[in-house]
Amino acid sequence: AVLLKNAIKPNLVQTLENNPAFIHGGPFANIAHGCNSVLATKLSMRLSEYTVTEAGFGADLGAEKFLNIKCRMAGIRPNAVVIVATVRALKLHGRMPLKELSKPNVEAVDRGVENLKKHIENIHRFGLPVVVAINHFSSDTEEEIQAVKDKCAYLSVKIITANHWSKGGAGTEDLAHAVVDVVENTTTDFSLLYPDTCTLWQKVGIICREIYGATDVLADKKLRDKFHELQEAGFGHLPI
Repeated sequence: AVLLKNAIKPNLVQTLENNPAFIHGGPFANIAHGCNSVLATKLSMRLSEYTVTEAGFGADLGAEKFLNIKCRMAGIRPNAVVIVATVRALKLHGRMPLKELSKPNVEAVDRGVENLKKHIENIHRFGLPVVVAINHFSSDTEEEIQAVKDKCAYLSVKIITANHWSKGGAGTEDLAHAVVDVVENTTTDFSLLYPDTCTLWQKVGIICREIYGATDVLADKKLRDKFHELQEAGFGHLPI
């Protein structure tokens, strides 16, 4: 306890471009909630006009947990969500071999965009506007980037090419302006995916159906009994 007495305090660090940032918490979203601490987020909200926080992995992991767990428990209402995508990842989702990802392939991008569209739809389920940032790399072609924009046009989201990989902060100015514009000029209707009153098992089902596209969730008796045990022990009101 003595060694960790200062661990509750957020760490103020300096970026490579001399900007202040808080680093506090942030466990992986595949084994935990994937968010930084509530304390760091609320402190940032008090000290800045706009607070940007990361939720680990995709909109189906860190973002879902940030919204359903952290925002619920901390009383935070986000104004917008930025989904970061890369052309390379979209080509991989489009069944292009890993060793060939540096080669132009608009057809693979077209197929892979279906994955990005699902992430966008997931965030829209929470009533939040989305800005897509294409993390640009030197191997990306204009045709591939345009393919992403064309395939997502009907979703009414801004898609901005971000060049921070090659230009640092200056390469994200267009993205920053786009996010501010959405925040200032879009009415949000943020809502959680499930109420506290649902049982733990019902919450699992809602997440699997709404976020992952499952038709139903099956589990053996041992697992169902464990959920029932937790429910009866008074944990049923907690988020999943």
